[in-house]
Amino acid sequence: MQFKDIVGQRDVINRLTEIIDSGRVSHAQLILGPTEDGSLQMALAYLQYLCCTDRQHHTTGDLRADSCGTCPSCKKISQLMHPDLHLFFPNAANSRVKKDPSCAEFQQEFHDFVLEHNGLATLDDWYESLGIENKQGLINVRDAADIVQSLSLKSYEGGWKMVVVWMAEKMNDQTANELLKTLEEPSPGTVILLVAESDERLLETIRSRVQTVRLVPTGSSRDTALAEQFGPMLVAWLRLLFKLKMKELSNQVETMAALGREQQKLFLQYTLGVMRGCFLSSAAGIPYSIGSGDEKFDAMFPRMITQENIEAIEQALSEAIFAIERNAYSKIALMELSFRMSKALKKK
Repeated sequence: MQFKDIVGQRDVINRLTEIIDSGRVSHAQLILGPTEDGSLQMALAYLQYLCCTDRQHHTTGDLRADSCGTCPSCKKISQLMHPDLHLFFPNAANSRVKKDPSCAEFQQEFHDFVLEHNGLATLDDWYESLGIENKQGLINVRDAADIVQSLSLKSYEGGWKMVVVWMAEKMNDQTANELLKTLEEPSPGTVILLVAESDERLLETIRSRVQTVRLVPTGSSRDTALAEQFGPMLVAWLRLLFKLKMKELSNQVETMAALGREQQKLFLQYTLGVMRGCFLSSAAGIPYSIGSGDEKFDAMFPRMITQENIEAIEQALSEAIFAIERNAYSKIALMELSFRMSKALKKK
């Protein structure tokens, strides 16, 4: 993966190449942004540039430098075959691995998945590829032990020892705690890149030990796709929250619960984004369109989100996402969310 293959992010890339060229490489970093915006691509391109033996520096164009793409190190990293590159990711038991799953069991599948999708596929795509059905993927304590073990070994090629943890927010607390010392006091020649879409689910002790690189949002096409997928359901649900007719609301919650856990989380994350967009529209006059397909609703609803209720709404949605991630009974979690949302929406 080369920087030139990443759409946008030129300012971020130029800052990173300048830091690497200066020799001020941070040993533990968090690359923060949706996979669709290139967060995993950025991690892999960063490591390829770091290890490249013939870095290319440009005097024209908007990209100050890039890896050569042709030296032995570049070729190995681009194919995910470098012996000092270790990849970790959410996993769960499937039809092949029925007990004690870990990243070690799924390395080939993950390598093939990343290469097939050029590092841009979503977590749901990975779960579907892995065939774990509705199970919750985790980066578990067995994976933490493998990370520590990988970094304790001598570099095969005498250079950097590299770890990429994709979807680092899927580490459970035990996993995260096992990595604290490694993040704080890594062995010489170590680079650990945590790749996450949100840092809200990362322990503060993790966030405090890494240097954060935030990507610039570019996901308009993703937002459009989410609006097409979930917009009608969101409108139907929100209308019921104002009416609060229990039978109809119960039926709607049944429909939402039938999505499956990962889709439920995606729906709630989409809803959280809509609420924030509506608040910016009503409070600051920033143009925002829900894009649900219901023009009357899209025009009316943003002014319902105000300074008086946005905090309660965000908290309710965030806690519901957290509950579903922890395998709470989704119908109960979504019904409780409905009551909290209804109360907050009426406080405007």
